[in-house]
Amino acid sequence: MSDVTSTDGGNSLKESVGRYGIWSLGLRSEDQARRGELAEAAAELEELGFGAVWLGGSATVRHAVPLIEATSRLVVATGIQSIWQYEAADTAARFDALAKDHPGRFLLGLGVSHAKMTDQYRRPYSAMVDYLDALDTAGVPAGGRVLAALGPKMLKLSRDRAAGSHPYLVTVEHTTMARGILGDAPLLAPETKIVLETDPDRARATARGTLALYLSLPNYTNSLLRFGFTEDDFADGGSDRLVDALFAWGDDDRIRERIDAFHVAGADHVALQVVDDEPRDSLPRAAWRRLAELLR
Repeated sequence: MSDVTSTDGGNSLKESVGRYGIWSLGLRSEDQARRGELAEAAAELEELGFGAVWLGGSATVRHAVPLIEATSRLVVATGIQSIWQYEAADTAARFDALAKDHPGRFLLGLGVSHAKMTDQYRRPYSAMVDYLDALDTAGVPAGGRVLAALGPKMLKLSRDRAAGSHPYLVTVEHTTMARGILGDAPLLAPETKIVLETDPDRARATARGTLALYLSLPNYTNSLLRFGFTEDDFADGGSDRLVDALFAWGDDDRIRERIDAFHVAGADHVALQVVDDEPRDSLPRAAWRRLAELLR
């Protein structure tokens, strides 16, 4: 895995984030006592050659600050900030301050979340348009944001009103579809999940432990239904077919082949989420080192 191009000057967003990033709930924390631990982990990810980190759990601008300050070129992105949870005006003010201090180092990922997660959920597409309008008025550039887009309408919005898209819980086939809608220029940075386990039963059991949450959210299941899965695939934590389409598991060659498939399908960057039996907010640093090695 090659080092990431510096983010200063006129280098493009695609060059800045590179081909591979890490998606992590653990790197987003409200606990000030963990600030040093998170900074150390971010610095190691930069040294390993990852171009970006994506902060899960509806992180926002403030969560990116300690990671950016601890590194010199790593791009820190929200993956994804809920538009219902943070006001556009506050987001814009924080974005502006961070962009002035660390130009090109932060990428604002935005999404509409899920009806089960907020009582504000209504007309999600229109709400996203309104949020982008507010960011435009406040001076946040379209090139500094990406959208969590699953369906065609939101992908078109990602193309027209943002720098691209960061889809979550998607298949390789979704990436092909997304690239066709986005065209060549916008960033396409899908997330995919990695289980570093070669035993099929253990790997799939670990995957199902994470997948169960998402199978209760219609935004994801409706997206998967568009790509040939059925309600039967969602039963009992997910069919083998579904698990194998959403998780890369097996030996190093098999995992690398699956990640490469996203690039062949049109991804510019793949955000890799390690899934194991530890708490989801842990920092699987040994696994990140192994990923860096197999991607070289």
